[in-house]
Amino acid sequence: MDDRLWVPAAGVLAAIAVAVVLLLWWKGQPFAEGDVFRASRLSRGNRLFPTQVLITPTTVVHYTPELVGRKEHSIHIAHVSSVSIDTNLLFSNVLIETSGGTTPVQCHGHRKSDAVRMKQLIEQHQTQYYRAPAGGPPQEVARG
Repeated sequence: MDDRLWVPAAGVLAAIAVAVVLLLWWKGQPFAEGDVFRASRLSRGNRLFPTQVLITPTTVVHYTPELVGRKEHSIHIAHVSSVSIDTNLLFSNVLIETSGGTTPVQCHGHRKSDAVRMKQLIEQHQTQYYRAPAGGPPQEVARG
């Protein structure tokens, strides 16, 4: 076989490898602004596309990127009934149960500090949600 054929083949393989690495990097970036917690790629189920959890004042979103598309599970903060943390040797798992009786959201492979922060944020947002008046935040009335 001619040695000149190996050079273009090596270039094509290198380009494919770079494209795969860029795709994995891009899919691992935070999917939204705010409090996004990403699982470690070293944990089970997160090797290629790490799971992410977004916590906002009104919603908890469990986001898992896929090769094509994504899986996304959104829970209103009022429907979160409990948050459990299972700390292992290296990583922590977070279990978010809902009041609707559906399958709980399981998030594997987070750092312990992230798991604790996720629980704190959910509890903080629930406290703020239930302290707000029924009609929402008070509106300022124009006088005149």
